[in-house]
Amino acid sequence: MTIEESAFRGRMPARPGDLAVERHGIGPVPESNRYGKAARLFTVWFAPNLTMTGVFSGTVGVSLGLDFWTALTAMVLGTVAGAVPAAYLGTWGSRTGTGQLPLSRLAFGRGVALPGIMQWLSSVAWDALIGLFGGEALAQLLGWPFWLGALVVLLLQGVVGVFGYEALHQLQTVMTFVLGGAFVVLSVQLLSGVPLPDSGSAHGADRFGAFVLTSTVALSLAISWAPYASDFSRYLPRATSWRRMFWYSLLGMVLSFAWVQALGLWGAGLFTDQTAAGVHGLLGGGVLGVFGLLAIAAAAVCSNAMNDYSGSLALQAAGIRVPRPLAAAAAAVLGFLLVLWLHAADTTLRFQNLLLFVGYWIPGFVGIVLVDARLRAKARRGAPIDVETEFGRPQPWWPACVAFVVAFAAAVPFMDTTLFVGPVAAALHGADFAYYVAFLASVAVYAPLRLLVRAGRAEREESVAAAPGTSG
Repeated sequence: MTIEESAFRGRMPARPGDLAVERHGIGPVPESNRYGKAARLFTVWFAPNLTMTGVFSGTVGVSLGLDFWTALTAMVLGTVAGAVPAAYLGTWGSRTGTGQLPLSRLAFGRGVALPGIMQWLSSVAWDALIGLFGGEALAQLLGWPFWLGALVVLLLQGVVGVFGYEALHQLQTVMTFVLGGAFVVLSVQLLSGVPLPDSGSAHGADRFGAFVLTSTVALSLAISWAPYASDFSRYLPRATSWRRMFWYSLLGMVLSFAWVQALGLWGAGLFTDQTAAGVHGLLGGGVLGVFGLLAIAAAAVCSNAMNDYSGSLALQAAGIRVPRPLAAAAAAVLGFLLVLWLHAADTTLRFQNLLLFVGYWIPGFVGIVLVDARLRAKARRGAPIDVETEFGRPQPWWPACVAFVVAFAAAVPFMDTTLFVGPVAAALHGADFAYYVAFLASVAVYAPLRLLVRAGRAEREESVAAAPGTSG
């Protein structure tokens, strides 16, 4: 199976506003089909984070006993820590014309099926995490049962995901202003009518543990975009400034996440697992209440459409020969089933557990692809990457897969969820360092294995060159 197969290629958008269905899959986008400017990365990473998922995650710090300013500091630090690798990986799109999971075949070889399936499952999980609030808002607005509201939200997001890259960029540009306006109204209402939670109940070691866990929750949100990152820059021209791409992406993620999480912290007493009711009540019902509920549903659609799009590329990268539009639709369908499970009982606990578990594999993945990219760049000695040539030289599958599994295993003792608390996390009063440990472990394991493979390959080449009769 090669990237040349028809299932992985097809029609591509040719210009801004070209909204025909994108059938192109994981095949690299040729330079002749590149268009757009780096500035569009701000809106594509700003709008999808203006969701009630971010608001709901913001309530965690207060629920753990932190005061507002301490919890906000933890969340901003975690957001920046997660957004930096995601923004950096996003710069690879214009340089390679390739999505993030498809590009990771360079490091994983045939083993890319492992992170590919993980990413596809993660996209389904995110459909549920975000669709939960969109479905709830639409159901409350129209008097529907929850399942019908969730079904409509996931159908709409599936349509956008099927249309693909340009439809997503156009949608996020519009929703930056629409959702931005909605959250401005929500912010004004909070500032004027809800007291700041300026005291916390956690002290000493418990306060430290709560600070770290709050930061980790924020990190998990931001770094969840890392396996998607270059999917939304792969049509940008190769000459696009990588610095501009990085800063537009980083600002889009950090500003949006910090904003919604601050709202969640401030209104933690209102935003329980019934966030739609909380927003409706805060806005006083009426026209503003209707606008708020519509904004929540629209936010779920525009964020989850990105999950479905990237999930479709991940499924192809894993080697499954299914057309990209069909794979995007399948993710939406499975997301609907999962959102029903989330809503059935213990929403708060299920939400937090799924939010953390869905991302524990990502830091290991990031560490592996960064090491591989660094070593390949060193071997090119400053020459620009030729992705078609590089795809002809994938690494053996086992070094990356070993590092990937070891990184996850190393993180287990540091995890803190309501389903499982690792012994180290318990000793540290709930502090969850699993994401950091997974990243460091992946680098520590993969780098020497990768160098060992390269040394063995060089030795074999020297032996062949020195053998009698090989010099022509």
